[in-house]
Amino acid sequence: MLRNLAVSVLTHERVRTTEAKAKEVRRLVDRIITWGKRGDLHARRLTVRQVGSRTVVKRVFDELGPRYQNRPGGYTRMLKIGYRQGDNAPMVLLELVDRPMA
Repeated sequence: MLRNLAVSVLTHERVRTTEAKAKEVRRLVDRIITWGKRGDLHARRLTVRQVGSRTVVKRVFDELGPRYQNRPGGYTRMLKIGYRQGDNAPMVLLELVDRPMA
Protein backbone atom coordinates (compact mmCIF):
# COMPACT_ATOMS: atom_id res chain seq x y z
CA MET A 1 0.00 0.00 0.00
CA LEU A 2 2.81 2.42 0.86
CA ARG A 3 4.65 1.63 -2.36
CA ASN A 4 1.53 2.39 -4.40
CA LEU A 5 1.09 5.66 -2.53
CA ALA A 6 4.76 6.54 -3.10
CA VAL A 7 4.39 5.84 -6.84
CA SER A 8 1.32 8.10 -6.90
CA VAL A 9 3.23 10.91 -5.19
CA LEU A 10 6.14 10.55 -7.62
CA THR A 11 3.80 10.43 -10.62
CA HIS A 12 1.25 13.12 -9.77
CA GLU A 13 3.38 15.15 -7.30
CA ARG A 14 0.31 15.60 -5.05
CA VAL A 15 -1.86 13.08 -3.19
CA ARG A 16 -4.70 13.38 -0.69
CA THR A 17 -4.41 10.78 2.10
CA THR A 18 -4.61 10.30 5.85
CA GLU A 19 -2.00 11.88 8.07
CA ALA A 20 -0.66 8.56 9.36
CA LYS A 21 -0.11 7.17 5.85
CA ALA A 22 1.49 10.42 4.71
CA LYS A 23 3.98 10.39 7.58
CA GLU A 24 5.10 6.88 6.63
CA VAL A 25 5.19 7.34 2.87
CA ARG A 26 7.16 10.59 2.99
CA ARG A 27 10.16 8.63 4.33
CA LEU A 28 9.99 6.34 1.32
CA VAL A 29 9.53 9.19 -1.19
CA ASP A 30 12.44 11.16 0.26
CA ARG A 31 14.70 8.10 0.07
CA ILE A 32 13.73 7.45 -3.58
CA ILE A 33 14.39 11.06 -4.59
CA THR A 34 17.78 10.91 -2.83
CA TRP A 35 18.61 7.85 -4.93
CA GLY A 36 17.53 9.86 -7.99
CA LYS A 37 19.97 12.59 -7.02
CA ARG A 38 22.82 10.06 -6.80
CA GLY A 39 22.10 8.81 -10.29
CA ASP A 40 24.41 5.78 -10.30
CA LEU A 41 23.52 2.25 -11.38
CA HIS A 42 23.12 0.91 -7.85
CA ALA A 43 20.71 3.71 -6.95
CA ARG A 44 18.71 3.00 -10.11
CA ARG A 45 18.47 -0.70 -9.24
CA LEU A 46 17.37 0.10 -5.68
CA THR A 47 14.69 2.39 -7.07
CA VAL A 48 13.45 -0.24 -9.54
CA ARG A 49 13.25 -2.75 -6.72
CA GLN A 50 11.31 -0.34 -4.50
CA VAL A 51 8.99 1.23 -7.11
CA GLY A 52 8.53 -1.49 -9.70
CA SER A 53 7.53 0.85 -12.54
CA ARG A 54 10.27 1.68 -15.03
CA THR A 55 8.46 4.82 -16.22
CA VAL A 56 8.42 6.21 -12.68
CA VAL A 57 12.10 5.30 -12.27
CA LYS A 58 12.90 7.19 -15.46
CA ARG A 59 10.97 10.20 -14.17
CA VAL A 60 12.80 10.09 -10.82
CA PHE A 61 16.24 10.04 -12.46
CA ASP A 62 15.51 12.41 -15.37
CA GLU A 63 13.25 15.02 -13.73
CA LEU A 64 13.09 14.82 -9.94
CA GLY A 65 16.75 14.06 -9.22
CA PRO A 66 18.08 17.08 -11.15
CA ARG A 67 15.27 19.31 -9.82
CA TYR A 68 16.29 18.67 -6.20
CA GLN A 69 20.05 18.45 -6.80
CA ASN A 70 20.86 21.48 -4.62
CA ARG A 71 18.34 20.67 -1.89
CA PRO A 72 19.77 18.72 1.08
CA GLY A 73 16.50 16.95 1.96
CA GLY A 74 12.87 17.51 2.80
CA TYR A 75 11.36 17.00 -0.64
CA THR A 76 7.77 16.62 0.56
CA ARG A 77 5.32 18.76 2.50
CA MET A 78 2.13 17.87 4.32
CA LEU A 79 -0.76 20.35 4.32
CA LYS A 80 -3.59 19.58 6.72
CA ILE A 81 -6.95 19.84 4.95
CA GLY A 82 -9.43 18.76 7.60
CA TYR A 83 -11.06 15.51 8.62
CA ARG A 84 -12.61 12.66 6.64
CA GLN A 85 -16.37 12.62 6.98
CA GLY A 86 -16.86 8.90 7.66
CA ASP A 87 -14.45 8.22 10.52
CA ASN A 88 -13.09 11.70 11.31
CA ALA A 89 -9.53 10.71 10.33
CA PRO A 90 -7.20 13.69 9.82
CA MET A 91 -6.56 14.21 6.10
CA VAL A 92 -3.53 15.85 4.53
CA LEU A 93 -2.30 16.83 1.11
CA LEU A 94 1.13 15.25 0.56
CA GLU A 95 2.98 17.05 -2.20
CA LEU A 96 6.47 17.59 -3.52
CA VAL A 97 8.12 20.87 -2.62
CA ASP A 98 8.97 23.22 -5.53
CA ARG A 99 6.57 21.49 -7.88
CA PRO A 100 5.63 23.47 -10.97
CA MET A 101 2.27 25.21 -10.64
CA ALA A 102 -0.26 24.05 -13.19
